[in-house]
Amino acid sequence: MPIKELAEKYESYVIEKRRYFHQHPELSWEEENTTNTIEAELKDMGIETKRYSKTGVTGMIHGGKPGKTVALRADIDALPIQENAEVPFRSLNPGKMHACGHDCHISMLLGAAKILTEIRDELEGDVKLIFQPAEEAGNGAEYMVKEGVMDGVDAVMGMHIFAVMRGPKINVQEGSRMAAAASFKIIVKGAAAHGSTPHLGTDAIAAASSIVMNLQSYVSRMNDPLSPLVVTVGTIHGGDRFNIIPQRVEMEGTLRTFSRKTADDAQDVLRKIAQQTASVFGATAELEYAKFTDPVSNDDALLNRVAHDAAVGLYGEDGIIPVEKLTGSEDFCYYMEKAPGYFAFLGAGNPNIGAVYSNHSDKFKVDEAALQRGSALYARFACDYLKAVK
Repeated sequence: MPIKELAEKYESYVIEKRRYFHQHPELSWEEENTTNTIEAELKDMGIETKRYSKTGVTGMIHGGKPGKTVALRADIDALPIQENAEVPFRSLNPGKMHACGHDCHISMLLGAAKILTEIRDELEGDVKLIFQPAEEAGNGAEYMVKEGVMDGVDAVMGMHIFAVMRGPKINVQEGSRMAAAASFKIIVKGAAAHGSTPHLGTDAIAAASSIVMNLQSYVSRMNDPLSPLVVTVGTIHGGDRFNIIPQRVEMEGTLRTFSRKTADDAQDVLRKIAQQTASVFGATAELEYAKFTDPVSNDDALLNRVAHDAAVGLYGEDGIIPVEKLTGSEDFCYYMEKAPGYFAFLGAGNPNIGAVYSNHSDKFKVDEAALQRGSALYARFACDYLKAVK
């Protein structure tokens, strides 16, 4: 199949669409124009579409031969960031920016749709295209799964673009790729007193400070050192005046781990540390815990082989690059609960054009020369998987 050549054929289309979506970013659960535009593009290709109760859309490409169904996923939401990237197609929506590359994911999957429709008679099965909302909210994939998007799907593949990864290289690697993520809030309650008489109160700030330090003991002394764990307190608020001991302190943070067991156990551990540390000071502590995602790990032997061989078949061994697992999170894990899944990385960094900033930076930019490779990998993975499991 001339997938590489077809990706080159549709490169200008992919770049054009990427720039449109970049100029018109929409936040999680607000992707109405984005969804409408994607659906219109799919219909123009003769692809049947399905809308969902909120935002998001899927397309189904029926192959010319019977077989399994493979899904390809792209996320579509933007971030609440004011863009400061020096590009001629900057965001037209104040305070909103595609700073994580989801505009690239949309356009790459649309490019793959162009390729797959052109060769649909050769497909040995069906390809479902998933354009998912609200990845940045951490629950868009969960919503799509609950809406039945994975019904009848035998395997699923996703991809993420990174400008801090050398472009236009592809990363197809076994094992852990992205971390589980959770957020937490700890509320410490003591008793107010004048700062000159601390013995007449219960110092919530002192208790909270000790909790912050003891949370790091969880990382260094309770966690297996061979299994990375990050516990970060990002905010802490308490007190109204310099000479008054406050009765309440609130702190918020995040936890990241590649261990599903650690992710499952973390809530009880954090609660125990907070409550027992607070009790030493005569204070109390409450924990609010929200688990967002499980780890994303490429553990299926067949999909690992298909992805690796697809990338090498397209661009040779020189076209792939090793990349360490990332402590960032991805709600792609929800699809992997329903069917075997694979997650790839695409490099789009190029210092010659200033594509050096990390995802979520207000100066984030990518080398658009990488986008056609993303389309090609999506399409080649789908074709090769369907052929392997016919």
